[in-house]
Amino acid sequence: MSVGWGFDVHRFGGDPPVLLAGVAADLTRGLLGTSDADVVAHAVADALLGAAALGDLGDSFPPSDPRWDGADSMELLRTVVGRFHAEGLRVAHLDVTIVAESVRLTPVREAVRAALADVLGIELGLVSVKATTTDGLGFLGRDEGVAAVAVVTAFRPGAVS
Repeated sequence: MSVGWGFDVHRFGGDPPVLLAGVAADLTRGLLGTSDADVVAHAVADALLGAAALGDLGDSFPPSDPRWDGADSMELLRTVVGRFHAEGLRVAHLDVTIVAESVRLTPVREAVRAALADVLGIELGLVSVKATTTDGLGFLGRDEGVAAVAVVTAFRPGAVS
């Protein structure tokens, strides 16, 4: 077994919509980033890379490389999933927390869960997605952006414990 932890944050200012695992969660605002600034996809990718000891998202997709300008983060996540699987690892469970003051998860939660389950190739019941605020504290509390944290539990099928 191994565990990976990922974190990502982007500030508001990009073109709409705000994407969470490829799902449009806010149609009036966007987030700034090299790619489409999908904080959920980025946090999950970093968690997978961490569980496999493969570095971080910036190592795999350097922001200085113009190939990643405007990239689809769910496609980047698919690439990371392929690398993760190539290491002989599978996801036992994924837990994601979205931190945002005004972007609401409830209307899109099940779509976000389904998108993540699909890209990871796991059952929906193994994906937890929840949200919280910072009660007005800090840059997230001032509603300047959105963050996500992801924890992945991974295993190698057939490995003896």
